[in-house]
Amino acid sequence: MDSIDKIHAGFEKLGYITSAQIATSIYLARHLAKPLLVEGPPGVGKTELAVATAKFLNLPLVRMQCYEGLDESKALYEWKYGKQLLYTQI
Repeated sequence: MDSIDKIHAGFEKLGYITSAQIATSIYLARHLAKPLLVEGPPGVGKTELAVATAKFLNLPLVRMQCYEGLDESKALYEWKYGKQLLYTQI
């Protein structure tokens, strides 16, 4: 991932058209090794952006449904709990 133009092209191959702002944000987050936080109302494409980014970077996608009142301890516990349930079914 050498340039913002490569991000545009890579996402386009996945069927996701990025704006210059989104491509720049992804580029900077990756090169600075920082998370990319995305917020907005329902239905604007936050999850689709996450899916496309995970595919583009060849990384696993961990989806967590956020809601008011969700704090770090609840999020980490619930995530581990879901993983524990998965292992009990194997």
